[in-house]
Amino acid sequence: MQLAVKSGIFENDLVPDRRDANQPPERVLGRVIACDGGRATILSAVSTGSWLAEDAWAIGRMVSINLGRSRIVALVYRVHAVAAAWTDTAENPIQVEVEFLGEVLEGPGGAVRFQSGITGYPPIGAVAHRIRAGDLALVHDLGEREGAVIGEITQDASVPATVDIRSMLSRHFALLGTTGVGKSSAVALLLRKAVALRSRLRVLILDPHNEYSSAFPDLSLTIDGDALDLPFWMFRQEELADIVFRGRPALDDEPDILREAVAAARSRYRMPAAPDPARDFGSSLLKRPLDLGGTRGARPEAAPDAPTPYRLKDVFAAIDELIGLHEQRWPRAALRSLRVRLESLQADPRYGFMFGRANMYETMAPILGQIFRIPMHGRPITAFQLGGLPGEVVNAVASVLSRLAFELAMASEGALEVLLLCEEAHRYVPSDPGLGFAPTRQAIARIAKEGRKYGAYLGVVTQRPGELDPTILSQCSTIFAMRLANERDQQIIRSAISDASASTVGFLSSIGNREAIAFGEGVATTMRMRFAALAPHELPAMSGRVATAEGARRDPTLDELMRRMRA
Repeated sequence: MQLAVKSGIFENDLVPDRRDANQPPERVLGRVIACDGGRATILSAVSTGSWLAEDAWAIGRMVSINLGRSRIVALVYRVHAVAAAWTDTAENPIQVEVEFLGEVLEGPGGAVRFQSGITGYPPIGAVAHRIRAGDLALVHDLGEREGAVIGEITQDASVPATVDIRSMLSRHFALLGTTGVGKSSAVALLLRKAVALRSRLRVLILDPHNEYSSAFPDLSLTIDGDALDLPFWMFRQEELADIVFRGRPALDDEPDILREAVAAARSRYRMPAAPDPARDFGSSLLKRPLDLGGTRGARPEAAPDAPTPYRLKDVFAAIDELIGLHEQRWPRAALRSLRVRLESLQADPRYGFMFGRANMYETMAPILGQIFRIPMHGRPITAFQLGGLPGEVVNAVASVLSRLAFELAMASEGALEVLLLCEEAHRYVPSDPGLGFAPTRQAIARIAKEGRKYGAYLGVVTQRPGELDPTILSQCSTIFAMRLANERDQQIIRSAISDASASTVGFLSSIGNREAIAFGEGVATTMRMRFAALAPHELPAMSGRVATAEGARRDPTLDELMRRMRA
């Protein structure tokens, strides 16, 4: 058998794309010498003058195995020399291990199509070629599905990398990669493509590092701790209790006392006030039952933990009444401890978003309108900066926002689509059930499992997939895996990726920045691709800091540093 890899430029790249079973020797890169159910071994040869050529055998490249009327597409995952020594005076035989991905089929009239899986295996001696650009584009073609170009195929920059945004969103997606590989930039690119193609889509980013405020200057509203209004009465019992008792352990009876006092305060708010001539006659009109949308007629008693307004002073009054009872139902120490906790939270300026303006709102409508952009006014993205909130409230706030995203999409009956993007998702849905905050886990899991029916979608971004709840990751049908050096993280991807392209996991520890292995519902087939570069003003920046030239930077003053630290 004659093996020919004479130079870096293969002759078959210079002739029409005509495949014949009897190829001339000079067009052959190698021949199949072994085959099993999903892989094959190709015998080839490399000379000293061609081993650095652009078209030389390389890990991660796709090749074509000719079967006459069809061509098997395979992925190179291992290359090794046959002999232990290398010679400069002759060609050196090598063995190339490839994994089958699918086949290009020729139909009547010269029409060609790609299908995953293969219908026939290559015989021993079948001819192997470097894949043509036309076949490579066909492999990654979405067909009749609408695709958005997000970058280019690594093997051939002339072939665009496309993703079906509809499938990616409706079946949820995940973007995984270690620090510094370009995750945030990839997220910004995907979100820009998503809102451009889905006019009804609202995006809520849970941004723990405050880095997306600068990524969408023309498309987003940024909400930080100063601009946030999330009244305490919007928190459910377990969410409020997590904030109240996270500072130090609660006494045995305090959670039950809080539940009773809040229930009493809600009842008093709904109860019509008795006329009092000493007060303004219109003040009692504020004490009326309210529903989620601000319209009357709801039955608040049907949902005792529904986010209906109540006043904190009524909670204090209920606690004081319990303290003053002759026959004590609760220990006075627990009652007084709870009162002190609530007073401390109310007085703490860091919790102003919960208590400062809570009594200004009698309905959730303006709050939902701001957070979920209703109407959107050309800005469908909300960058919710969690980094400026007290650490003990982040989990509860994430729970409230996740729950509201699902309930809003469900109530809209398909009129609105909501994408919840969780940066550092392993914080909210960790793999260990004993960690994290149960209501947050439940709210995000509900979107992952049921959200598709109502237009509530989930995007998961993390650098630690090994610490992420595997149930959540399993609900993400499109995954972009960027560089991952940790073996446990690679194993997570290996269990998620299809068997037909399992060898691509071996690339995850060494792929370059902005590169990813994309697989799942949103792409035609597993592809190694490079995300497109964003314009400088579209790049995420840590804490909204825009990179400047070294010469243009100046040292901040001490007052500026102190102001930033307090913020």
